[in-house]
Amino acid sequence: MIAQLKYILATLAVGSIITANAEKSADYKPEPYTWTTQSHNSSESMPCGGHDIGLNVWVENGDVLIYMAQSGWFDENNTLLKAGRLRLHVDGNQLDGADFKQTLNLDGGNIEICGGGLTINIWADTENPMIFCDVKNNVKARTVLSFESWRYKDRIVSKDECQQTSYKWFIKEDCTTFADNIVAERNKLTFTHKNRETTIFDFTVEHEKLNDIKDQLYNPLAGRLMQGVINTPGLNFEGTSDGTYTNTDFRAWNFAGAVKSTTISVALGTSTPDGIEKIKFDEKLKPAISRKRSSAWWHSFWQRSYIYLDPKNGVQNDTAATMVRNYELFRYMLGCNAKAAWPMKFNGGLFTFDPVYSNPKCPFTPDFRNWGGGVMTAQNQRLVYWPMLKSGDLDILRVQLNTYKRMLGNAVKRSQYYWGHDGASFTEQMENFGLPNPAEYGKPKAGNDIGVERNAWLEYLWDTSLEFCQMALEANAHYNMDITDYEELIWQCLHFFDEHYRYVARKNGSKELTEDKKLMLYPGSGAETYKMAYNASSTIAALKTVGNAWLTYAQKAGKDSTTIANAQTLIARIPELPMHTIEGYTCIAPAVAWARIQNEETPQMYPVFPWRMYGVGRPNIDVAINTWTKDPQAIKMKSIKGWKQDNIWAACLGLADEAAALNGKKLANGPFRFPAFWDRGFDWAPDINRGGAAMIGLQEMLLQYAPDGSKILLPAWPKRWGNVIFKLN
Repeated sequence: MIAQLKYILATLAVGSIITANAEKSADYKPEPYTWTTQSHNSSESMPCGGHDIGLNVWVENGDVLIYMAQSGWFDENNTLLKAGRLRLHVDGNQLDGADFKQTLNLDGGNIEICGGGLTINIWADTENPMIFCDVKNNVKARTVLSFESWRYKDRIVSKDECQQTSYKWFIKEDCTTFADNIVAERNKLTFTHKNRETTIFDFTVEHEKLNDIKDQLYNPLAGRLMQGVINTPGLNFEGTSDGTYTNTDFRAWNFAGAVKSTTISVALGTSTPDGIEKIKFDEKLKPAISRKRSSAWWHSFWQRSYIYLDPKNGVQNDTAATMVRNYELFRYMLGCNAKAAWPMKFNGGLFTFDPVYSNPKCPFTPDFRNWGGGVMTAQNQRLVYWPMLKSGDLDILRVQLNTYKRMLGNAVKRSQYYWGHDGASFTEQMENFGLPNPAEYGKPKAGNDIGVERNAWLEYLWDTSLEFCQMALEANAHYNMDITDYEELIWQCLHFFDEHYRYVARKNGSKELTEDKKLMLYPGSGAETYKMAYNASSTIAALKTVGNAWLTYAQKAGKDSTTIANAQTLIARIPELPMHTIEGYTCIAPAVAWARIQNEETPQMYPVFPWRMYGVGRPNIDVAINTWTKDPQAIKMKSIKGWKQDNIWAACLGLADEAAALNGKKLANGPFRFPAFWDRGFDWAPDINRGGAAMIGLQEMLLQYAPDGSKILLPAWPKRWGNVIFKLN
């Protein structure tokens, strides 16, 4: 049973171990977040959402504007499309007065905009993929709702825009974002985008020499249908108009009428011919019912976990206050994708805005983001989902795990076709159908192993999928979450290393194991950084941790003797972590040997997090601290940018001052108006993987656990910050 932690005071000694269950938590309501002035452009928008819908909401020149997004809107090129933009105009300039307010009500999951007697309430239903915009005015006024689409025509994707697709630098000359089909009548508008049968999937399969098994592979793109239905009661279609927003031309379908109140609704859905995804929305859902149940869902969401400063502690610390507020704002953003078929993307998620505000060199359509729409950069994506274990958001975690489950078949078939053995060969930058991104896959030459990406950063990087396996195993161990659906995923990800590296050893020599019966993990990779590595510490730590967790699970679940024996055999073959000496101190080595340093990660710290072989309450913590303080590369790589994890490691090692400094910067306000919209970092704005890493770092400052399962409270919370009240799992 998970201990629910409440009213934990920072005056307790750092590192104290407490095992008693805390008192039952009281009803928690997060504080609303309010603006009292209008915005200048879409980069000054506020997030809102629910189910699998994300909205960017802002008021500009008296008009309410909303970007609509739903996870799963992947077009033929694997661009993650926005559904479109809404503009609400009410005659009378009522929102231009001094009483203007725009409030994100976290407890209810809605945004309320008011001024001059006009109140507009915006939310997404949490059980049904629908958006509501409830308008109430103290006078009858001409009200105009416009659906603005830049996909009213086909658009050739330029070479500079290629990063929004999966073609990247392999972009074909006629690469096109095809027009939506948009039909308006009376008070209803329907817009659809149906993918053609030939997509980036076909290009990828051919490029990676998999045509022989093409018919066996999962393809979520061909024939994919994305649809939206807008209902505008009291407003009738008055025709179209053309305009430009920021740098993109659009066509508007305008609905108008003189009303005192109306509730506009938008239903969004995706479906695929194989039936794995089906459009499911109820246009007849009553707004009052939706508002009541959605508000209740969000209130319940906040009861799972929370963090706030004790208002009675008398300590005023702006850094700590900003940290906990931004943690909460970002967690709200993740909650908007709780019922999705597809995960929140690391590179902007559902909340991207006009790209020129993220990068002035990108004056493209609102569909643009760097690093693709359907590409899963697992090294980045994992950070978005690790914090959900301690926040108790298992429903959101399942979205990511289910995605890997869907892709599993292709990853296994890939191994079988290229190398003739089992195991899931998930790569680092892979498509949402489980094959490597074709551009990142590269161009193998004659005689090359065509299963290996020819990419200086990505080659031989197979182990990131193990982090998602560990998330599932920890969810089972700590929450007793049923992970039957993920058993094959976990085993195939582990099994790959045993199968593949014995295969490589047989191919290159006469023995498949070392003299002491261990695997030779070569060629390997320490993240994207230590390349052509022999026995990378990040891979070994992953195999040891996941392997042992899998064995424990299999024994607890009463699996058959063959399953148990296979796990034990694999674990016995995993090499020991490599060590080396720096200035006379024992440190974790990145690998036994490597050819070059390619990126700026610190995988020698991965045995601390995510693999928790070292840390507060664990043996030999001095070895990890030595690595943190003495390794020249570890020191050189320290940063709070993007996916950097130094804030997490400092907290895991109980280094309160360093953890406070790094997490304070990581969770500081971003450069955009909404504080949890961080700059693009290595990826795109808002930087979702920075937010995930920041959440983890703060959680680790407050709560860790020892190998025996006992809770370690406040291992890295500085006493000068006073008391903190939190509930974590």
